Amino acid sequence: MISRREFVKNAAAGTLTASAMGAAGERIAAVTPIDDQGKSSEARLMPGCCAYSYNEELRRGAMTLEDFILKAVELRVLAVDITAYYLKSSEPGYLHGLRKLAYRHGVSFSGAACGVSMVQADSAKRAESLTELKKWIDVTDALGTSHLRIFAGKLPAGADAKEAINWVVETMKAACDYSGAKGITLGLEDHDGVTQSADACLEVMQRVNSPFAGINLDITNFIATPAQDAYAQIAACLPYATHTHIRDHFPDGTPVDMNRVWQMFARAGHQGYMSAEYEGDSAGHFPAATGVPKLVSQIRELCSRYSTV
Repeated sequence: MISRREFVKNAAAGTLTASAMGAAGERIAAVTPIDDQGKSSEARLMPGCCAYSYNEELRRGAMTLEDFILKAVELRVLAVDITAYYLKSSEPGYLHGLRKLAYRHGVSFSGAACGVSMVQADSAKRAESLTELKKWIDVTDALGTSHLRIFAGKLPAGADAKEAINWVVETMKAACDYSGAKGITLGLEDHDGVTQSADACLEVMQRVNSPFAGINLDITNFIATPAQDAYAQIAACLPYATHTHIRDHFPDGTPVDMNRVWQMFARAGHQGYMSAEYEGDSAGHFPAATGVPKLVSQIRELCSRYSTV
């Protein structure tokens, strides 16, 4: 049995392999989840949906974010994740309109998202990235949500991963100082680029060292290594998870063991949104009109099975 502190330390060191954790996450069960008041808590896993699930429709104008909010009611999800490039404007009037529409229909915003890259070798460029992040923190605040999904970025030519992590830490630390004053948490996504491994994500979290820093945990984005498969890396990042993206298959088409994933979240006492992020253009998959409801239905059932929701 290991303590939460030992778990995070070992996960960062990459010493918790898939075999060490067990197929159903036995060692994770040893972690006592603690809330902000220092009380232990039970898992609360809630169904949500990312706007990206309807990427094609939103990009070509066949759907608006207003339509997406109403679609969430039809899907019977509790919250939606709003991505910046679908917004028609960043003006307060427009953002407040979306906020009101969501409230009137009983839909929460699980968070917003922006695509700013923090992997910038030039200090002036890093300053520009920070300014952009502050803008999207303000947008998140106007939407009335407390989570902004952010990205590290792709490694520039000629740079090494260690340098890139330094740039990310520098920018994210300053951004967390700004977001924290508004009560907004920044969730760094494990995404294509320098944060596609649990080790990199955990290093950033430990060095940023802010209560307003976390990981937007996309369960299918990790690159497996001989020491840690995708499931082991999901488990390693669980103590920092602030929001979760759910797909039912890995990039190579291999199905995700959804029960195993939910068991890990439940045993870690996670509380948060499990948001469908459907990719309708993937080979062998249905278009969003049929694929999203199917994935959301599975998520709803799993949330009900493995948590108090």
